Amino acid sequence: MRPVTRSPYGRARSVVRVNDLSCPNCGEEDNLSGRRKGEPGNETITVTCGSCELSWVRDLAPRCPTCGTDDVRTALQSIVEKSRGTQLSIQSMRVVYLCPICDPERLADWNQTNSPLRPAELPHDAN
Repeated sequence: MRPVTRSPYGRARSVVRVNDLSCPNCGEEDNLSGRRKGEPGNETITVTCGSCELSWVRDLAPRCPTCGTDDVRTALQSIVEKSRGTQLSIQSMRVVYLCPICDPERLADWNQTNSPLRPAELPHDAN
């Protein structure tokens, strides 16, 4: 379910929050929102900066955050939580994109085992 906000005219609108993105005009990273349009496979996301009001169409092609290449491979990464004591249980999966240049070890692990990758960080007690 997407968050719903109210437009200045009182109409409800669905807003898609974006991560790992900054405004090309002012550099804002937090005050951004996106609107998804189109059918699956032909979708576009128009991003609007809440600080300077610039809007642009976001490139939906996954890219490596380190080197910027679009030659990335899709893999699954597990999301784990503590279920009892110190026992960890997989709660869900997320899609990650691995770069053959920047993530060769993780990509080799995925290709050899075809099992979900370990999470980057394991849950811990807040104490």
